[in-house]
Amino acid sequence: MSGSFCRLPAALRRWRDVRPTTLLARPLSQAGPGGGGAEGGEGVAAAAGSKEAVGRLVRAHPVVVFMKGSPAQPQCGFSNAVVQILRLHGVSDYRAYDVLQDPGLRQGIKNYSNWPTIPQVFLNGEFVGGCDILLQMHQSGDLVEELKKLGIRSALLDSENNHEKK
Repeated sequence: MSGSFCRLPAALRRWRDVRPTTLLARPLSQAGPGGGGAEGGEGVAAAAGSKEAVGRLVRAHPVVVFMKGSPAQPQCGFSNAVVQILRLHGVSDYRAYDVLQDPGLRQGIKNYSNWPTIPQVFLNGEFVGGCDILLQMHQSGDLVEELKKLGIRSALLDSENNHEKK
């Protein structure tokens, strides 16, 4: 999927090899407090795929990404593009879950959102879409507005202000 970058704007291609290290994606079984895991004798994969477990994950933080790999090491071009779009906006505080580490979660998130592909982005517990939707929101400026609703100021606003002052 690395060939998918040829379709991305130059700004995203420029950042494709830069890997933020502030957040690591991890399996649901390692997600920490409120992150779920095996309950009542269920296996982790079964628990991860349940609608309740996935619902808890998407509501646990204002920005949640289900991706292949981690933000530090995305395992597909589309997941990398989502990480880079968030990085361009200065969003470093988000939860990322590596669906490659947890097959139950991989299928569970697809069932939960009724969306067949990964990555998947949730803002304030609501499904936004995948890489293509996030890229469109970035290009149109809608992502800046959605982040503002979450109390997150996009770093792109700061760079625009710097350009206006010059």
